Amino acid sequence: MLKYLEQMDVTAAPKPSGLLVAKASRRGFLGGAAAFALAVYATDAKAFTRWKTGGEGMDHGVVEDPLIFVSIDPDGTVTLVAHRSEMGTGARTSLPMVMADEMEADWDRVVIVQAEGDEPKYGNQDTDGSRSLRHHIQAARKIGGSVRTMLQQAAAEEWGIPAEQVTVENHMVSGGGNSVHFGELAEKAMAMPVPAHEDIAYKTEDQFRYIGKGQVQIADLHDITTGKAVYGSDIARPGMKIAMAVRPPVVGGKVVSFDGTAAMEIPGVVGVYQLPDWSQPGAFAPLGGVAVVADNTWAAIQARDLLEIEWDHGAHGDYNSESYLEEMKATAEQPGQSLRRKGDPDAAFADAANTFGQTYTSDHMAHIAMEPPVAVADVTGEGCEIWAPVQSPYRVRKDVAEALGLGEDQVRVNVTLLGGGFGRKSKGDYVTEAALLSREVGAPVRMQWTREDDVRHSFYHTTSAERIDVAMDDEGKVTGWRHNSVAPSILSTFAPDSGQQFAIEHGMGHVDMPFDIANVSCENGQAMAHTRIGWFRAVSNVPRAWAIGTLVGELAAEQGKDQREMWLELIGAPRVFDPEAEGLPEGFWNYGEPAGEGFEIDTGRLANVLNMAADGIGFGKELPDGEGIGLSAHRSFVSYVACAAHVKVVDGRITVPEVHLAVDCGFPANPERIASQMEGAAVMGMSVALNSSITFDEGAVIQGNYYDYDVVRSTNYPRVVTHIVEHGFQTPSTGVGEPGLPPVAPAIGNALFVATGQRKRHLPIGDAI
Repeated sequence: MLKYLEQMDVTAAPKPSGLLVAKASRRGFLGGAAAFALAVYATDAKAFTRWKTGGEGMDHGVVEDPLIFVSIDPDGTVTLVAHRSEMGTGARTSLPMVMADEMEADWDRVVIVQAEGDEPKYGNQDTDGSRSLRHHIQAARKIGGSVRTMLQQAAAEEWGIPAEQVTVENHMVSGGGNSVHFGELAEKAMAMPVPAHEDIAYKTEDQFRYIGKGQVQIADLHDITTGKAVYGSDIARPGMKIAMAVRPPVVGGKVVSFDGTAAMEIPGVVGVYQLPDWSQPGAFAPLGGVAVVADNTWAAIQARDLLEIEWDHGAHGDYNSESYLEEMKATAEQPGQSLRRKGDPDAAFADAANTFGQTYTSDHMAHIAMEPPVAVADVTGEGCEIWAPVQSPYRVRKDVAEALGLGEDQVRVNVTLLGGGFGRKSKGDYVTEAALLSREVGAPVRMQWTREDDVRHSFYHTTSAERIDVAMDDEGKVTGWRHNSVAPSILSTFAPDSGQQFAIEHGMGHVDMPFDIANVSCENGQAMAHTRIGWFRAVSNVPRAWAIGTLVGELAAEQGKDQREMWLELIGAPRVFDPEAEGLPEGFWNYGEPAGEGFEIDTGRLANVLNMAADGIGFGKELPDGEGIGLSAHRSFVSYVACAAHVKVVDGRITVPEVHLAVDCGFPANPERIASQMEGAAVMGMSVALNSSITFDEGAVIQGNYYDYDVVRSTNYPRVVTHIVEHGFQTPSTGVGEPGLPPVAPAIGNALFVATGQRKRHLPIGDAI
């Protein structure tokens, strides 16, 4: 059995992985610590009234034990554990930052270490769904406030004075003529009872030192910039071998026979091994195929290219995505399974003075993170140790344990930095491959995917056909709305495929359509999956925002209105959704959050971000021929984001000089990361709009690398301006990592129409006209 981290000493820094130990930096802090001098805190917890989130409903919920997340060295160094994976979102910085602020730690004396995959200890670790701060910011405040209170109580006991006379400020504890740094009280403080929430005198918002200031850079910035950061491919273990595999070109395909004779003749090759076959629904199991294990990467590449394999392509060998999309469009134009029904949509269409309808489509998409999948596994007689860039380390631990026939306590997963994730690295098939091969060769193995492996064997964003029809009265007011969504479901990855989407997908921009329309029908048509479907940044919100946002632009043009006017007319007066009155399905999925508590659908917030983005870019200003501004807005992950995009056609090429994104994500705990995520969403949204297309023929992916699955290059990066709606802490923090993406493509499409008169209804648009 692997030796696990011993229970941490009250004064010793926890080191759960030993991989990512980053000295936090306060570069750029304005005014220095003196500008944030604090008075004695309030004597009750009224500054922080807790609200409910969906965090407790996640596997293993939320843990807020300071003895798990915090330790203090005798020299005063504070070590904070980050239990969420870092892929640029800043979760590895933001949650420790909140802890440090509430405990009054000096950020320059904070060290962050990465938790191993252990949800029973740390709480839920699935770093997806834009949930890290949404679910854990309150726990982070509780952790930090607990430690500050314990320091205060320890000092009071040590100095024989009332606790009310002790202040904790900027890493110093003072009172009764005494003043010491945290380390001098660490052992005594960390042995004190952990206080209850109501016994902690939390900071008021004006006392925040780091929270909400936007001046704390991500902890790993220097190491990332200078090449010192540790990613999956940087891991080297003594005696480590390199593995590469040939996987079935068609999902569900199987090896009939193979010949590895030529591969074995390459110097440095250790062996050739068949991987277990995959069958649908396979969840996150490896796809199968044949792997080569060698002493070095070049030998593995050469040998892999010499493998001779005969395949049985299986049930999906005739899948052609182009023809299948036409089938989906036909399905979308027929009545589907009813999901939401408000008023009498049939009568609204029968009585309409005019109707308008279009079908909006999108191809499959791949995540194509800059770092392809990679994992190092070391299987010994005691168990298995993993080093990998993964978004869901505990799920990986469970999958590896099952594949190897081990107990979960015999598997340890160390999490490296992720060179991008976008949902792909929630699925640990590549980690299980490394573990299986390490067991076979009796040595550590790094399973290294190439870019072609990544593009051709992903868990793809679904292809989609979204049919929307509207009924209008004789004044052009929309009186009826019918939206039939047809797309293969993520559920097909985990259960027998019914061809129907499920509640989580329904709740992503479909049944939660926020417009003030009297008669609404939301429907779902059947579409079977012919490849592995997985979540991609913003998931089903991408095709829904594309369809709805483009339709609004079309309606504006049809009625001779500007886009802002059309959007605001459809959104209507500010209101909070009444699920029953709006005809939402029972148990409507609200991103796992309760219907109230600041997580409800609030159309006033949607209209507000639309106006902010439009005003920011100067919507309505005169532009030269060949240029245009497009608008779109969307609610996802209980946040509201609007995009205003400026398109300029240059020699037939679509360029986007400027994008304004307005975001309402509740309390903006870390504005620096919010702006960063919006900037990334703008660029990724451009790739979705202009380039992202995975197509299949005879069951196999046609694309293979950046030359035929392109991304936006730096020569076409826009200037991105982020507008953040201000809220106090009692407005819950909501999602940031994903909500910026959905409105970008429709805003670009609407801008292109203004610039050229060309209306695009399929994603990707293409980067030239």
